[in-house]
This record gives sequence, C-alpha cells and structure tokens, in this order.
Amino acid sequence: MKVIKLSLMKLLKPVSLSVAFASLILLLGCPSNSNKPAELSSSTPVTNAPAKSDFDADRAFDYVRKQVEFGPRPPGSPELEKTRAYIIDQLRSFGLNVTTDEFHATTPVGDRKMANIVAELPGTSSDIIIIASHFDTKLFKEFKFVGANDAGSSTGALMEIARVLAAKKPNKLTYRFVFFDGEEAFCKEWDDCHNPNPADPKSQLPDNTYGSRHYVAQLIEKNEKPRVKAMILMDMMGFKNLRLGRADLGTTWLQDIVWQTGKQLGYKEFVDTTEGVGDDDHSPFLKASIDSLDIIQLSTYGVNDSEYWHTREDTLDKISPKSLKIVGDTIIASLPKIEERIQSRSR
Repeated sequence: MKVIKLSLMKLLKPVSLSVAFASLILLLGCPSNSNKPAELSSSTPVTNAPAKSDFDADRAFDYVRKQVEFGPRPPGSPELEKTRAYIIDQLRSFGLNVTTDEFHATTPVGDRKMANIVAELPGTSSDIIIIASHFDTKLFKEFKFVGANDAGSSTGALMEIARVLAAKKPNKLTYRFVFFDGEEAFCKEWDDCHNPNPADPKSQLPDNTYGSRHYVAQLIEKNEKPRVKAMILMDMMGFKNLRLGRADLGTTWLQDIVWQTGKQLGYKEFVDTTEGVGDDDHSPFLKASIDSLDIIQLSTYGVNDSEYWHTREDTLDKISPKSLKIVGDTIIASLPKIEERIQSRSR
C-alpha cells in the first residue's frame, strides 16, 4: 500500500494483473459500470431489519491471537506454513471441504512458494459468493512485524464467519472462504518494485497481490469465473477504534447492502465517507468484471492517522473482539440480501 497525502489522507495502490490474468484479460474487456469507484450515496434499498449472528467475538479474537503467536508471517516462511496448517485444521473441524492451491511466484527477493487456502460450503445453487482475506504479513528485516491487524484480524474474522455459516447451513448460494497468500509487497512500498512478465516482456507485473491474481487467473482458466457472482474482501478491520468508510474502489450495490445492513444492526462504525485505498486483493476480481468490495480501515489506523500501519505497533493490543464481531455480524446478515439481489438478476 502506498500512502499519498492529499486533502486529508489519500491512499492509493496501482491496480495490476498476474501473468495468466494479463494474457486473458483482453478477452474480458473493461470492468462493468457497477465496478466504478464507489459513490457515497446509497442507491440500493434494503428492507427488513436484520438480526445479529452467532459470531463469537472471543473465538475470533483467539484466532487472531494464535496467528500473532506464530510471529512474522511473510510468504515462504516457516511461520506462515504453521499459520496455514492451523487455519486448515480449524476449517476442517467446521466440516468444510478445504483445498490448497500451491504456486511459485517470481518476486524481487527471488522465487517464493505460495499457497492459497480455499474452503467451500456448497449451497443449493452452484453460483458462488467469495468471502476473503489475505493471511500473510509484510516482510520487514529491521523490526519484528506481527501484523495483528494486517492481516491477523481479517483472517480471524473470516475463520469465525466460516464456522458460523457452516453451522447454520443449508445456504442458497455456494460460499467460498478464500485465504490469499502474498498480498503484501516484498519491497518497502507497494509499487517500488516490479517483476518480469513472460506473457508480455514490454510490461511488468506488480510486487503485490500474488495470491489473488493467481486465484482469478485460475478461475478464468477453469472457466469458473461465470459462477462467481460477488466477492467480499476484509483487510485491516479489527482496530479497537473502528471506523469503516467505503473504499474508493468497489461495486456500489454491494457496498450499499453491507453499509446499510451494518447501520440497521446499530453499528455506527459504518460511515458514508470515502476510505482512500485503491488497489487490494479485490482489484483482480474487479478487473475480471466480478462485483467486489473491500472492508478496510487504513487511513485512521492510529491515534492521528495511519501510524500503526506497517510498523512494530501493529500488535494484539490494538485489536478488539467487538470490532471483529461488528464486521462478522454485518457480513453474515448481508448475505441473504446479496443472494436475493444475485438471484433476482438471473431470473
């Protein structure tokens, strides 16, 4: 992520594609109009007050604590391998079908073996809603970076969402819980470095979003992309002083449903201001014309602005079980409305 100072705090990361994705994206055309930068006005009416879910805040916090105890978790590290094994073990205990997708990525620090985790909860429809988080932490050599919020919080929340939904099945649509490896850049800043692109030597590939770019390329290669109707990304959403503006890149109708649902649940932490983030793991999905959103608190992750982000201060004491539950409850309560919207469009 790259921080740019504008009027207050504007955060932008350039949108980019994977090798396979870059070679296929020309067949897809531009993103649909629904994937334009998010607007602050709500255009999607939401009715019927939702109920809070069985999301267990303390259990989710324990998932975050366990990750932090493993230590720094950059791609290819033994600590990330232990984290991956822990996540898989928990997901399987929920009765989910879990697979790993291993791949090798060319990075500024050499070849790195990476692996996404995918857990699936079948529905009565084969259409898919993806709920996702990255589970790696940024590589820092100068200090110990444990990434409690980035991305321990979203990973823990995703694990608990998976547990709750697995227990309350059957569900209408198929849910995929996807944990991306390699979201973070290896170089200091998001766009400091680039990687060679064998598919097009004249262009370069980014040093970030390795797992999500690989995953979207696999969706296209396996002809699964038409089944994926929506993607919900969480990233940095566990801060004890939670404040969630709408990310500046996302699908408006999805944001409308999630933000309105959060407010209906009584969660004032969902606010109608712009959160300047730009590129994240949802961006490859948007580029593939898959409706997507990003739930993230970046510009206010700190006392004054984002001073805890990518520092030694991103520690467990910054995380609140209540914040994890706010986001978990809201996503779970939003799903029936998202499903209704998706199914109404296919009639």
